[in-house]
Amino acid sequence: MDILISGASVAGPALAFWLTRHGHRATIVERAPALRAGGYAVDFRGEAHLTVLRRMGLLDAVERERTRMGTTWNVNEAGRKLTRMPEDLFAGDVEILRGDLAAILHEATRDDTEYVFGDSITSISEAGEVTFESGAARRFDLVIGADGLHSNVRALTFGPERSLVHHLGLYCAVFTLDNYLGLDHSGLAYNVPGRTVGVYSARHNAEAKAMFWFASQPLDHDRRDVAAQRRLLAEVYAGVGWETPRLLAAMAGAPDFYFDSASQVRLDRWSQGRVALLGDAAWCPSPLSGMGTGLAVVGAYVLAGEIAAAGADHPAAFARYEQVMRGYATACQKSGEGVSKFMVPDSKLMAWLVNQNYKLLPYMPWKKAIARSVRKTAEAVSLPDYGVTRPAARAPRPRPWGRAS
Repeated sequence: MDILISGASVAGPALAFWLTRHGHRATIVERAPALRAGGYAVDFRGEAHLTVLRRMGLLDAVERERTRMGTTWNVNEAGRKLTRMPEDLFAGDVEILRGDLAAILHEATRDDTEYVFGDSITSISEAGEVTFESGAARRFDLVIGADGLHSNVRALTFGPERSLVHHLGLYCAVFTLDNYLGLDHSGLAYNVPGRTVGVYSARHNAEAKAMFWFASQPLDHDRRDVAAQRRLLAEVYAGVGWETPRLLAAMAGAPDFYFDSASQVRLDRWSQGRVALLGDAAWCPSPLSGMGTGLAVVGAYVLAGEIAAAGADHPAAFARYEQVMRGYATACQKSGEGVSKFMVPDSKLMAWLVNQNYKLLPYMPWKKAIARSVRKTAEAVSLPDYGVTRPAARAPRPRPWGRAS
């Protein structure tokens, strides 16, 4: 089959990887003009996540680029270290920058997947005829929305996101800057009521990432106006001490500024007709869960496998895909709920209580119970063996983008 995937971050290329090995032809369309670099660190947790990477033959490549982050400390305004945040609870088995993971997946799929950057879907017919912003038109057997929290495919198929995306009370910004603090595989975080700011080393200390989390009701802002987002962040953090002014000054020169809400996507179903959703477009658990990336890679493996197993019966494939993934996605979403008050304390008292908890946690018997609970959630899926028997499909001969097929 000819299968169109919207989104070239993680879920989309992971799906293309498996589809081509099941003998299908994959085309990925991405609104951005090129592969997106930057982004925060993402985790793979538990044997289910690692098993999929291992079956893809990419686990070694991912481990070579792992962050190998050590301790992150909460500090006071003067920079004095207060409490150590337990890395064995907050990091997964393998942590990697999102941009580095996207590059690995792109490299693994570029020879047998058709990539189209700088374009986006504008309509999808019941017969699979798809039109694009560029004016192109082509027909596909299936269309998969792997285009994130603000999925364009989801909006075209299921309606506006306002009733499907549930805000968790926080916004996040992250960007790259020089490692001017000389951090060595470590991070620092400072908070005032309703606002947390941190910086941690990246790419083997060659650079650093600044990260801002702040509490807010849903904001009415233009998601594509980066300049306005930078101004908003500067206004929210005006007057906040520690390294905040210097981090905000570095923001203007960052090529990879990212800003968005911490939100979850909740849908009664993930498919309609020839269209199905994958990853954050279908079930975004929010960055607070620490599960989104592994969940997307597992979902891509399952969706491709069920499409292959069902042959031409895509309704059966989509139903089975949801049967395998629904409970797992729901459990991962629950792990992200209720985290916001620990991530961004809303008062000095709450900040004190969080710091005391971190001080005592290494000596408390429930630390191991928390770790076991996180791992149990990450591994709460049974991975079918879909028996891939074919090599990747030959690289598709690009058709003129703009001519209906």
